Amino acid sequence: MKKTIFTFATIALLFSACGGKKTTTENTQDDINTPAENTAPAQNSNEAIIAISAGDDMKYDRTEIKVKEGQTVKLTLTHIGKAPVATMGHNFVLLAQGVSPDNFSREAVNAKDNDYIPKGMEKDVIAHTKTIGGGETASVEFKAPSKGTYDFLCSFPGHFVMMKGKFIVE
Repeated sequence: MKKTIFTFATIALLFSACGGKKTTTENTQDDINTPAENTAPAQNSNEAIIAISAGDDMKYDRTEIKVKEGQTVKLTLTHIGKAPVATMGHNFVLLAQGVSPDNFSREAVNAKDNDYIPKGMEKDVIAHTKTIGGGETASVEFKAPSKGTYDFLCSFPGHFVMMKGKFIVE
């Protein structure tokens, strides 16, 4: 009987020490899809400073980026994983309107020597970074295109399925 009371008292003490609050590190769907602030402070409305990251889980940290037409976009991609470029390379590719992400990524499989940008399809790309591995960063600077919605993706083989998003120009 004393052992049972001691066990219950210990459990009660543990619950009270935790404050009775449930804590978790699990992201909700809203947390995952809520874009972080992605533009420069208001003092320079002609620039959009964008940081985007991706890890060994084959996911960008954002699926939507908004900029204003004509802004100079300075985008930096950070690979927050550990895997090398040969096995888990990531890039950022912004496609022109009307370009099929499916077709582009299918062709990109054979373009390893060109950062997975298919030869002959360069005109279908507004901007892209080089392909990077774990712990590396790559940047690209370009002028935001005309108002509209554009697709962005990682063109490393097999990544497009999970690594894609919308680039919205207002």
